[in-house]
Amino acid sequence: MNSVIVTEALDIAYDQHLIVNQLHLDIPTGKITALVGANGSGKSTILKTIARLMKPKSGVVYLDGRSIHEQKTQDVAKQLAILPQNPTAPEGLTVQELVQYGRFPHRKGMGSSLSTKDREVIAWAIEMTGVSEFSDRPVDQLSGGQRQRAWIAMALAQETNILFLDEPTTFLDMAHQLEVLSLLQKLNEEQKRTIVMVVHDLNHASRYAQHIVAIKKGTVIKTGTPLEVMRPEVLEDVYGVKSDIIYDPRTGQPLCLPYGLI
Repeated sequence: MNSVIVTEALDIAYDQHLIVNQLHLDIPTGKITALVGANGSGKSTILKTIARLMKPKSGVVYLDGRSIHEQKTQDVAKQLAILPQNPTAPEGLTVQELVQYGRFPHRKGMGSSLSTKDREVIAWAIEMTGVSEFSDRPVDQLSGGQRQRAWIAMALAQETNILFLDEPTTFLDMAHQLEVLSLLQKLNEEQKRTIVMVVHDLNHASRYAQHIVAIKKGTVIKTGTPLEVMRPEVLEDVYGVKSDIIYDPRTGQPLCLPYGLI
């Protein structure tokens, strides 16, 4: 497996309280990886650390073979983009203006004007995510699904090969969840982008990700394909639930049907 991100002996702490201990993790290139686990398991903390938003207490995060914390911030921003959970935009900021922010790592300075290349990439990102019909509207006036697509457009304008998302479907209804996840699947299949996302819904992880990392109390319990991870004994260990596994008649992917606590 060709890995774009590798962690070695990663310890992560909040105020000296160890959250993640000796984490060894490989993120495969060109695939969708889903981080799953119960609330408080450390999923978001791990995501933030491997995306360089948090500094580990010890250990190393390698991005394309080099320590991510030894690389310049602008260089890292040209390689990966991250969407935190429930991002907010300044009041009145339009979709077009939001997407322009994604070009900052490629510009010479904050006050520099957009280049022809910048404008081409912004137009492409807007078209790719299907937000052109409301690109002049303020972000805070959009529906949940439209808003998430606008933020993803901004990340695409950053022109990175890696995209991190922290629970991108939180607070979205069923239709908007499918809208966002289908877009991410399209980006992976057509653009071959590496996508790493924290996913709350285990069945969404199975349907959309090729690689799943199951986490419990800051420790990786199991990694692999949905067929390898979605097993009753694994889910019992990770979530503390008893479950049956059935298979999606359309895709053949495993689905979890929990029926009790252990």
